[in-house]
Amino acid sequence: MADDTLDVTPKKPGLRQRLQNFADDYLPRGNWLRFLGVLLAIYAVIVIILGFVWSVAPSEFDVKVKTAELVPAGRSDVTGAVTTATLIGVVDTLLDKRGGFLYNDRMPPGLYLDNMPHWEYGVLIQSRDLGRAFREVLSRSQSQSKEDPDLALGEPRLNFQTDSWLLPPSESEYRKGLKYFRNYLERLVDEEQADAQFYARADNLREWLTTVNSRLGSLSQRLVASVGQRRLNTDLAGDASATQSTAAPGEMEVRTPWTEIDDVFYEARGSAWALIHFLRAVEIDFAEILEKKNARVSVQQIIRELEGTQAIVWSPFILNGTGFGLLANHSLVMASYLARANAAIIDLRDLLAQG
Repeated sequence: MADDTLDVTPKKPGLRQRLQNFADDYLPRGNWLRFLGVLLAIYAVIVIILGFVWSVAPSEFDVKVKTAELVPAGRSDVTGAVTTATLIGVVDTLLDKRGGFLYNDRMPPGLYLDNMPHWEYGVLIQSRDLGRAFREVLSRSQSQSKEDPDLALGEPRLNFQTDSWLLPPSESEYRKGLKYFRNYLERLVDEEQADAQFYARADNLREWLTTVNSRLGSLSQRLVASVGQRRLNTDLAGDASATQSTAAPGEMEVRTPWTEIDDVFYEARGSAWALIHFLRAVEIDFAEILEKKNARVSVQQIIRELEGTQAIVWSPFILNGTGFGLLANHSLVMASYLARANAAIIDLRDLLAQG
């Protein structure tokens, strides 16, 4: 005989019913939009606060202390150890500062931040230039000598594109590059290994300073162009037989777009921040060369000029006053510091070239 007993077991509520029950239990009835608005407001406040915090540039570090952290006790005086450790320290700071590396961010607050990513780019450019100098001249006794295997792998990774956020993200490539520079540093300070070398010679230092000259000269021109000016074309000046691929007008208007003025300013500020550390390291590793050329004070003066670029910007905006007007022009002030530092570097190169 069939069992006609009714099944009174309660059925498990579906997903839609469970969501409705959650809303009835925890949300005020009819206030979904208000609740969503509150969440968005809280999120916006958090993002804005983080944006302000992440926009503060990291402090300078002591290159001697950084070297002591990275090399075994008693080996900090090995030639090249301070410069190598400083390069590692600068890139480490770039990646591990508050907010991390922001240039390739695709989510707020990194997405809307503008000044700090360009500061990072300035630091990165100087780090790439010094990394290239390590690979091409500082670690090689002559142009026909074999390049260091770790530097050959580390330097290209520092030149990986800056805006890659996935597969792979830029940060991961830069960290891989640092791993190879750390390997080079370990071999450099190891008494039992002679295959890693750092040659503190005047010609090697001049080679790197030539690149620094070009970078600072370009930044100075871009900063000065914040006010716009008519410039005569001097591209072929000094050589009557010189030619160029494409004809250019004899006079041209040069002006940095107003949307890029703060970008150039903070790129210059980051570039100067990195150079301050590198030159302090150079003053130690190239001490004998500088003393012989009586050029130590020249390096110290360059550092002092660059330190002026790190002064606090009291204005909430990068001002772009013209001429001798009422408003300041922060770009011209920055250009003045960089131009003086660049002129001092030219003088230093001349000193190093003398016998």
